[in-house]
Amino acid sequence: MKILGEAQIRSSIGKAAAIDAMRDAVIAQSRGECDTPMPMHLDLSSGGGGEVHIKSSYRRGGPRYALKVAGTYATRPYGSIVLVSAENGETLAYFDDGGWLTDLRTAAVSAMAARELGRRDEALGILGTGVQARLQAELHAEVLPLRSVWIWGRDADRAGRCARDVAASLPGVKVSVAGSPAEVASSAQLLVTATASRAPLLFARDLRPGSHVSAVGADSPGKQELDAEVLRNASLILVDSRAQCERLGELQHAKSEAGRAVELGTFCEKAVDYDRSGISVADFTGLGAEDLFVAEACLSRISA
Repeated sequence: MKILGEAQIRSSIGKAAAIDAMRDAVIAQSRGECDTPMPMHLDLSSGGGGEVHIKSSYRRGGPRYALKVAGTYATRPYGSIVLVSAENGETLAYFDDGGWLTDLRTAAVSAMAARELGRRDEALGILGTGVQARLQAELHAEVLPLRSVWIWGRDADRAGRCARDVAASLPGVKVSVAGSPAEVASSAQLLVTATASRAPLLFARDLRPGSHVSAVGADSPGKQELDAEVLRNASLILVDSRAQCERLGELQHAKSEAGRAVELGTFCEKAVDYDRSGISVADFTGLGAEDLFVAEACLSRISA
């Protein structure tokens, strides 16, 4: 069994490779090539922690399947992925990445969606101030000619630290702290929501025509970052998995719109026409298939 530490993992796969791997993952998922069960969630709040997400996937005919565990604990967030032989059940590789691959693939999917939508935004707005907010800025800069980033968070000090980190990682990009989610939406038409909110942060009235929102925070029952009217008014709704998003994502609060949601993998293979002067939304809950593909991409580079 290969045991891979975070430093080795981080050096093995770059941003562009992660974005490309996520395109392959969502296409395979939408084609029905992957056996990807519904995620498991454990509530650790009674022990002082947060929650744990357990995800898995197997691409039919492949040599390995993935099992990912990622959570927030009393003292820290942490995660890991194992790749297991589909032939004999042997654990082939243990990725002791602390959850970094999960964070990377989450940001990579959002950036890939922006690329597939043909976005050329120079401004990006981010709700959230954690690791994911920082990675969203970096991964979007890989596919867009960014000149400015707007950041909002409930805690002004954390928002300021996040802004400074993003500015350091993206020289030449102006990074500003917004006073409200609405101010972010007035400053950028490409938005990412990356919070653990359980109440809407963005409303239809906040969004300018032609805006796109990638919502990555709602990944379990009860979470919500977008008011349901945003989805009802959207000219295009993308989802990583319709089944997951109806249960875990923004679609759980706008079930009437599920029938017109388009899986991102399907869109990647054949883009659908939509009113680009309207609002588009991508509802992301995180797929076990994405964990499988990013881990395999990482392992292939380490083994090369």
